[in-house]
Amino acid sequence: MYIVGQEEIDAVTEVMRSGKLFRYGEGSQCDVFERRYAGYLGVDHFALSASGTFGLAAGLIGLGIGPGDEVLVPAHTYMATATAVLGVGAIPIIVDIDESLTIDPMAAEAAIGPHTRAIIPVHMWGAACDMDAIMALAEKHDLLVLEDACQGVGGGYESRKFGSIGHAGAFSFNYYKNMTSGEGGGIAINDPKVFERAKCAIDPCGFYWNGRSDSVLPFAGIGARASEISGAMLNAQLDRLDGMIETMRAEKKRILAGTAHLGNLGLRPNKMNSPDYDCATQVMYLLPSADAARRFADIFPSVIASKTGRHTYTQWDQIMTGEGAAHPALNPFDLPQNKECRKSYSKDMCARSLDVLDRTVMIATHPLHSDQEVEDTIHDIGVAARVVLGDLAADRAEMRGKNAVDARKFDMKSEITKGV
Repeated sequence: MYIVGQEEIDAVTEVMRSGKLFRYGEGSQCDVFERRYAGYLGVDHFALSASGTFGLAAGLIGLGIGPGDEVLVPAHTYMATATAVLGVGAIPIIVDIDESLTIDPMAAEAAIGPHTRAIIPVHMWGAACDMDAIMALAEKHDLLVLEDACQGVGGGYESRKFGSIGHAGAFSFNYYKNMTSGEGGGIAINDPKVFERAKCAIDPCGFYWNGRSDSVLPFAGIGARASEISGAMLNAQLDRLDGMIETMRAEKKRILAGTAHLGNLGLRPNKMNSPDYDCATQVMYLLPSADAARRFADIFPSVIASKTGRHTYTQWDQIMTGEGAAHPALNPFDLPQNKECRKSYSKDMCARSLDVLDRTVMIATHPLHSDQEVEDTIHDIGVAARVVLGDLAADRAEMRGKNAVDARKFDMKSEITKGV
């Protein structure tokens, strides 16, 4: 949570005093936010849900994904990306990431099989996926694209907002996100029929209050609708979102500029697909080795990307153990429709991803950081880089010197041989 202040207190207080906490026929905060956020994203429709996980599931349901389908997901994302696929009866296929910490388009194409029907690119840590490559891949192979923008609220790819580029876009508004209502989520969609199905997944009883389109029959679902308290808090949060993101982008650019000279030591930023538009919530550096990353994090308080909890596939217990549902008869791994789908997982299946994650250190930005705090960060990154990487640079210089001597010796030997 970045900033919560008097605006949120006033908005929630007004809802509480009105006694209108239920969105249908009572309040209007959820309706107002859905219209405002759809406009902010540049999409036709947005529906609030109780969590980002359910936003993902609603998107998959809206797109018609289910048993018999495979869905490509990146090896590094919160586990909800993969469990949402299981939640609709489909099978997640885990794909390598690249140095941006987002899904590798080439690895994704290599992973496509006869039952692959969709791909979920995740704008992980607010960093943009290569959406041009993803959308070209989807068009080439007739895949549906569900953008997971749960960690990318407010960010974009080349002037287009996250969640507006694919066939649907899911969002999270929980405590840790750029915009928060404590918990919450939602789904952005342009196609009206897809949207009606997604809305029914979020609230299968909603048509009793709001009516329904004859084009989509209602179906049974668990439901996960939002309350007016969430809507009120998000309306207040949306007013400050762009300013927060702009401040964090400025901080990230300043840190990268102030540490650019450390590239001589081997400290280099991770690949960025859209640095002028993504969220800039993290400054990420790719170090030469996992040991160097550990030593760097010991000196300068930072986070190694592989040590962030349930964000790496090796820690997705439900996937690794094959527990895809609460009841064995509903387990997607055992459904006859999924018999031909690929369901084999191992902890070393994406070794390239694990290597990148072990070598990446992340340093968080914040919209309330002072100029002095940013300068201190730049200074401290330099100290850690010189301590950890200075020895490596010296070793490389020594090796280059040794190689030069060896090369000279070889040349001298050649000259002697020629003389003979």
